[in-house]
Amino acid sequence: WQWLQSTGLERFELARAADDWIFRGTILTLAAGTAAEAKYEIVCDRSFRTRRANISVRDATGERALQIANENGQWYENGRENKTVVGALDIDLGWRPSTNTLPIRRLKLEIGQTSGEFMAAWVRFPDLTLQPLPQEYIRLADRQYRYSSRSEAFVANLLVDDDDLVLDYEGFWQRVRDSK
Repeated sequence: WQWLQSTGLERFELARAADDWIFRGTILTLAAGTAAEAKYEIVCDRSFRTRRANISVRDATGERALQIANENGQWYENGRENKTVVGALDIDLGWRPSTNTLPIRRLKLEIGQTSGEFMAAWVRFPDLTLQPLPQEYIRLADRQYRYSSRSEAFVANLLVDDDDLVLDYEGFWQRVRDSK
């Protein structure tokens, strides 16, 4: 994906391993004149509920890493329980469009149906903090969703492909297509 707000790219890979789905990516950005690289791997169960994630960021201030585990609705960051996100099913990485696929696949909404507000475990970049983020998805059409967070303080339309991966994250990310 290409970041439309500034200079940035995300390289993404979706893999299947036994009963798990694995999301891997690398994000390169140049925001406000500062270069940063983020890498992540998220492991989800067959229903796309997050089981664990490893995330790292390298920028001018150094390198940081975050290990996340979700065990029966209890979230742990670097081995310590984070009670602010108890009950969340999805992880949401702040700099990327790939993790929107998790609730889209998990919810399986019909056209016109809403998820209602639910809590996600949001990883804020570049500081790598885990915070609660209320979100809602509405399926507008076959491949189009309306995403909102913080009681509609943020709203964007998402266009997805047949695998529910984002093609266009309105005003923020757009998938780079092969010229073949």
